[in-house]
Amino acid sequence: MFAGDRRRETGNHPVDWCHMEISMKRISARGLVLSAGLAVSVLALPGLAQAQIKLGVGGPITGSSAAFGAQLKNGVEQAVEDLNASGGILGQKLQVFVGDDASKPEQGVSAGNKFVGDGVKFVVGHFNSGVSIPVSAEVYSENGILQITPASTNPTFTERGLWNVFRTCGRDDQQGAVAANYIVTNLKDKKIAVLHDKTPYGKGLADETKKAMNAKGVKEVLYEGINPGERDYSAVVTKLKSQRVDVLFWGGLHPEAGVLLRQMREQGLKTVLMGGDGIAAAELAAIAGDAVEGTLMTFGPDPTKRPDAAAIVQKFTAKNINPETYTLYSYASVQVIKQAAEKANSIEPKKVAEAMHSGMTFDTVIGKFSFNKKGDRNDADYVMYIWKKMPDGKVTFVQM
Repeated sequence: MFAGDRRRETGNHPVDWCHMEISMKRISARGLVLSAGLAVSVLALPGLAQAQIKLGVGGPITGSSAAFGAQLKNGVEQAVEDLNASGGILGQKLQVFVGDDASKPEQGVSAGNKFVGDGVKFVVGHFNSGVSIPVSAEVYSENGILQITPASTNPTFTERGLWNVFRTCGRDDQQGAVAANYIVTNLKDKKIAVLHDKTPYGKGLADETKKAMNAKGVKEVLYEGINPGERDYSAVVTKLKSQRVDVLFWGGLHPEAGVLLRQMREQGLKTVLMGGDGIAAAELAAIAGDAVEGTLMTFGPDPTKRPDAAAIVQKFTAKNINPETYTLYSYASVQVIKQAAEKANSIEPKKVAEAMHSGMTFDTVIGKFSFNKKGDRNDADYVMYIWKKMPDGKVTFVQM
């Protein structure tokens, strides 16, 4: 027997190790084939499907507008929870990815690119028009992502001919017209000032209100932009005082509105502040205190009061979540995606967008509506609100 021979004797029976090694390899190969077959079978089981519809929610999770970001996130997460419990969309479950834009355009673009890397195909968001406008064109449109915002109201968002942009909210030219009509009808003999925060949303809303107001013969005594995020607006408040302004229309968000209200009262002004949907946050009362009483505001009809929304509202309240402002608009955005995907019988974003553009009616928690070819709702639903103290002592906004 050669030293290198791999046969070895055990008792009276020689063992052919080469033959055994070949046999073992064959068994191992069969095992790999069997394992692979089992793996494929497991992946194919409906209850264990790995393929998911990746849905992003983008908004200011941090920063001064984080209250609104929480609304978007809460609305989307509850909607996805409910949809997944009922089978998902076309048999596929949804997976939520959260992108924090901190209300900054450049951070929004970064969050959008992160969505692309994660394989997200649908985005609910963003909150700020100044974020939605660049990210929709620079990131989402170029990468086949459908975006539906529950909150960005600047007309430019849907005026660029993009295939992928929609909104469940209205537009600034719509709510500006409602605000102007209220001013002309009820406050035309008052001294009106218009301030804005220099953002696409704030300036856009202020300009649309000013344009509609001017067209009906009411002229402002002061028009000015201020820097958002500051804690002291006493200089502009002094200007309001010198002009004896009765009504201040504010184009901007609730943090600055709260500071303006408080500092106007500190200087003895009884000026009524009027704003848009950007001040529709419970935090306004926390910032302004009692000074918020009497504040006027435009926003859509309160969806939480709809009988058809009661069961969904209860799900939020059971989790100690107030489904205020854009919470249900975000929930509705997910419902829109589901219904359009079912009509298209596809989860491919461009096919879903085609269904959304088709004129079909969507039945959602905020009501029934359809989209035009731009991606805007075919209805305009802004109404007037006033902030007032309720019997329980809480100050909140109620529809007039």
